[in-house]
Amino acid sequence: MMGAMDVQELGEAAREADGVAPFNEATLLAIAAGDEPRVHEVEGPAVAVAFGGAPVELVVAPDSRRHGHGAALARALIDAGERRFWAHGDLPQAQGLAAHLGLAAERTLLVLRVELGDEAPQERVPDGVTLRAYGPDDVDAIVAVNGRAFASHPEQGAMDRADFERRAASAWFDPAGLFVAERDGEVVGFHWTKVEDGVGEVYVVGVDPDAHGGGIGAALTARGLRHLHGRGVRVVDLYVEGDNEPALRTYRRLGFEEHARDTLYAAPPVS
Repeated sequence: MMGAMDVQELGEAAREADGVAPFNEATLLAIAAGDEPRVHEVEGPAVAVAFGGAPVELVVAPDSRRHGHGAALARALIDAGERRFWAHGDLPQAQGLAAHLGLAAERTLLVLRVELGDEAPQERVPDGVTLRAYGPDDVDAIVAVNGRAFASHPEQGAMDRADFERRAASAWFDPAGLFVAERDGEVVGFHWTKVEDGVGEVYVVGVDPDAHGGGIGAALTARGLRHLHGRGVRVVDLYVEGDNEPALRTYRRLGFEEHARDTLYAAPPVS
């Protein structure tokens, strides 16, 4: 059995070889915290990890590929009852493995990117709404809005206070880059930005469903982009569900274009 450090090192080797990380942030945080995985199978140089109800993330060491290790491990996991697998970057080898195993694409998570120019976007704040910087007393309100905004989202919607605090303890966390929207004294939205390795990220934009359609999400996004621009960041990424047309329209108006995509593959139901 590989330890947490071994899994992280294998993930980093795969990221360098493929240009995309095989594990998402939630998995890396869980590994670092020593959480017990639901799946942590090892077959030679192949590793599969999953926590809670999340899909499996499987990776094969770059110098040990094309020998059937990934297919053998994935097949064993499917036989053991695992049904869903992330393919970060949806690379050709992942597509080939999915086809070989009879897996079907179930969900698409797009990575959008914008390159900011000399001037930052300027937000248009709706009447009756105030945008301001985050304060420590906002945590519970942000978690509550997040839960409502992402109620149907299997990963983001599960964030609780402990998850928030775990993310806020990351080296990249900058409280000046987290913004909230208030209306009538209540937090109705937030935008959490992130910067790592010189690349900015629209980490999370959440708006209470009761406040949808009023331009709060667009204002929060633009405010965060202006903050990142002020820090000297010129390349900004974000993740969005491929079928979230309202969000896609907002982001495209701000200049975002598709940069990459993650695909969730699922095994057919057991008959």
